[in-house]
Amino acid sequence: MFGLPGPSNMNLGTDCFSAANGLVWMALFITRFHGGYGDLSYSIPEEMKRGAVIGNIAKDLGLDAKGLSQRSARIDLNGNRRRFCELNIQTGELVISERVDREEMCGSKSSCPLKYELVLEHPLELHGILLQIQDINDNSPNFPNDEIKLSIPELAVKGARFSLDMAQDSDVGNNGIKNYLLEKNEHFSLTVQSNSDGVKYSELVLDKELDREEQQELSLLLTAVDGGSPPRSGSATIHVTVLDANDNRPIFSEPVYKGTLVENAQIGTVAVRVTATDPDEGANGEVTYEFSLITSKAAKLFTIDKMAGEVKVTGPIDFEDETDYEIRVQAKDGFGLASSAKVIINIIDINDNAPVINVKSLKNPVPENAAVGTEVGVIHVQDDDSDGNSQVRCSIQQNVPFKLMPSIKKYFSLVTTSELDREKIADYNITLTATDEGNPPLSSSKTIHLSVSDVNDNPPVFEEQSYSAYVSENNKPGSSVCSVTARDPDWRQNGTVFYSLLPSEVNGVPLSSYLSINGDTGVIHAVRAFDYEQFRSFKVQVVARDNGSPPLSSNVTVSVFITDENDNSPQILYPTLEGNSFMTEMVPKAALSGSLLSKVIAVDADSGQNAWLSYQIVKSTDPGLFAIGVHSGEIRAQRDISESDSMKQNLVISVKDNGQPSLSTTCAVYLLISDNLAEVPELKDMSYEENNSKLTSYLIIALVSVSTFFLTFIILIIAVRLCHRRKPRLLFDGAVAIPSAYLPPNYADVDGTGTLRSTYNYDGYMTTGSHTSDFKFARSYNENTLLAGNTLQKNSRDNSDFLDFTDNGSKVSTLVNTLILS
Repeated sequence: MFGLPGPSNMNLGTDCFSAANGLVWMALFITRFHGGYGDLSYSIPEEMKRGAVIGNIAKDLGLDAKGLSQRSARIDLNGNRRRFCELNIQTGELVISERVDREEMCGSKSSCPLKYELVLEHPLELHGILLQIQDINDNSPNFPNDEIKLSIPELAVKGARFSLDMAQDSDVGNNGIKNYLLEKNEHFSLTVQSNSDGVKYSELVLDKELDREEQQELSLLLTAVDGGSPPRSGSATIHVTVLDANDNRPIFSEPVYKGTLVENAQIGTVAVRVTATDPDEGANGEVTYEFSLITSKAAKLFTIDKMAGEVKVTGPIDFEDETDYEIRVQAKDGFGLASSAKVIINIIDINDNAPVINVKSLKNPVPENAAVGTEVGVIHVQDDDSDGNSQVRCSIQQNVPFKLMPSIKKYFSLVTTSELDREKIADYNITLTATDEGNPPLSSSKTIHLSVSDVNDNPPVFEEQSYSAYVSENNKPGSSVCSVTARDPDWRQNGTVFYSLLPSEVNGVPLSSYLSINGDTGVIHAVRAFDYEQFRSFKVQVVARDNGSPPLSSNVTVSVFITDENDNSPQILYPTLEGNSFMTEMVPKAALSGSLLSKVIAVDADSGQNAWLSYQIVKSTDPGLFAIGVHSGEIRAQRDISESDSMKQNLVISVKDNGQPSLSTTCAVYLLISDNLAEVPELKDMSYEENNSKLTSYLIIALVSVSTFFLTFIILIIAVRLCHRRKPRLLFDGAVAIPSAYLPPNYADVDGTGTLRSTYNYDGYMTTGSHTSDFKFARSYNENTLLAGNTLQKNSRDNSDFLDFTDNGSKVSTLVNTLILS
């Protein structure tokens, strides 16, 4: 069961056992029983080989052997003795780790216990283990001196007794001294006695009187035999000198002397003093003292003054090593008569051992999400002193989130008192202080380094609550837009941040078509070029995610603003050229200086100063006749129009924006100075194209003739209604209304930057010189609205551009401002 080797392999001195007897001996010695000290007690013989199995602790305690490792099982030894056994946590067996010598450990004491503690953690559990070391007969008896000298007077009577030196055997019990044997002779016999302690001693009995004249000296062999199996023996020679009569032996004043000695007593301190008296006179009465029975350990610590009987200290006295010593002292007179007494020296403990702090287990590192009250370590405090000197208080510094809680005996649990945060404090140096209750008290300290391991409890945090990025339009694809940065205070992969864009759409197009982000650096790049005229700003959500498990994330909004560049030329809205048709405006011959004759309307798709437009006449038929507003585009007469001015006036207008560099567009304005529509055929030369065929001229003349007929008819009708007007109003004496069809689909005007207004008054007159016949355009206050009963329509029934005017159901057609050119 225990797997122990037989005693045949043990060193038993000069004797040896057979293998069979050894197995029987071991079976008799190794037993397990429940004792008073702890949960388990084992009785084992001394001198067992290293590796021998004492017992299975897991089985004897009903524990799971596999669970010993998980619960950090270990064996702790009380006191400062050597460790003679160890625990195999895989099998649960308690095995011998080094040779056990009972005589070296316990001397002459009959009981030799070794106390251990089995410590289990998670939860903390403590079991006491008691090993009783049983003696084997491995020591032979021996006498203090090889020769015992006796001086016996020749007048000694038959039956006189003479004390002999006691033999000493380190073994105890049955293995100790059992008998004494004397060599056969004619004068003496031997008697064996036992004192009150059960120690056997021998006395020499005179069976036949001595005759000094016949024999002055005798030599006898005395043998001491122990009770072992087989027995061991030791011998000494008795040298008897025949003398004259000495009939009194020394007598001690007390049978037992008791003394106390403080541990760490100085060398030379008297522990106890013995006295013996002898009534004889002379040499027969002179008494000397010596140790008759003393252990090897005590012999190194004490000596006796032969004449004074003082037992003195010669070595270091340690209460933790031995609490008391028992010594036999013999008093002899000058002629060999002797008597013995017992000396008991008790050692008094002093507080000479500071507490020792042992960290039995430590969970390092501790996760920062450990709950309050989590056990992170087991501390054992040991003090080798006794009684109050061994009572220990253990404390911990106050500025750490840990405390010590008493557990079992002198065990303490190190537990957390508050939540840990690695991002605030990642390491702790915990100083433990243990103080005993001695006088004066002794203390010791131990510092424990404890690390806090990281858990993913912090999401990435962006450095800014929001980001704004400004990108010029027409940027290069792949260019950097902006950079976002998020910090995560967690450690390693828990603090590694990756960036991504939250999927969304910009103007119905996936965001990924516009932007991309570097997942490691947070740099946002443009995937393609932006166009300010398509959209001016948009927002994107950037996600920062760490690499923890589970991962944590946070979002931030990045507002991207597209800044304008001067990449659009001004666009002429009025006058407009559709195909090869040119718009022509009529100017009354009576126009005065400063009259508004026409207006150039232009827009620029850019914004800001890039859309600030300026107008300039770059070419004119009569350079001094007309002027244009630099910012309004209004064409006015610089002087009164005279009969000498050419009827056909051609103006080339340049519209330029304020960008850097600036862009410009030109347009042609055709003016006809005339009050009579009959002069319209002469417009054939207004075209810039010099290669027009004669057929085109004939068509124009025919159209003008037909139109003149209708105009004459309508003028007669209208003249009656308008005869009250004395003077015709100037042509375009108001703002020009531009139909919405001329506006670009993505045009958005900026106040003060263009020349187009939301509403214009269109109130102009056309006259043939008669005060009773004129045409009037309806006044409109919105580009898409005309007065009730009046409509402005574009006639698409032929290839000519006509304006249809309808008033009270009457419809007339007239050629106003366009010519058809082939």
